[in-house]
Amino acid sequence: MSEAAVTVRVRKFMRNPLLKRRQMTIEIIHPKRASVSKDELKSILAKKYNVADDKCIILFGFQIAFGGGRSSGFALIYDSIDDVKKFEAKYRLFGIQEHQRQ
Repeated sequence: MSEAAVTVRVRKFMRNPLLKRRQMTIEIIHPKRASVSKDELKSILAKKYNVADDKCIILFGFQIAFGGGRSSGFALIYDSIDDVKKFEAKYRLFGIQEHQRQ
């Protein structure tokens, strides 16, 4: 399906200058779809927040509402890839690095 079928709404937005990131709770509306891939969400958020590198976006904690069509989760957008490596939890970085190797 196309990206037009997916709507991303930001619920709680906070700029965290100490950790050099923007953090937010997002709600994804995806009718007639089971879920949306994290890669697709990263590209949507990168366009929305003018992020040059998708690797600076960390997505986690997604829950799909009963009945489908709506999901919610957390997004962290770091200022640079060095900030991701410095501040992000190691277990989340491990998954990203494994994905990049393949």
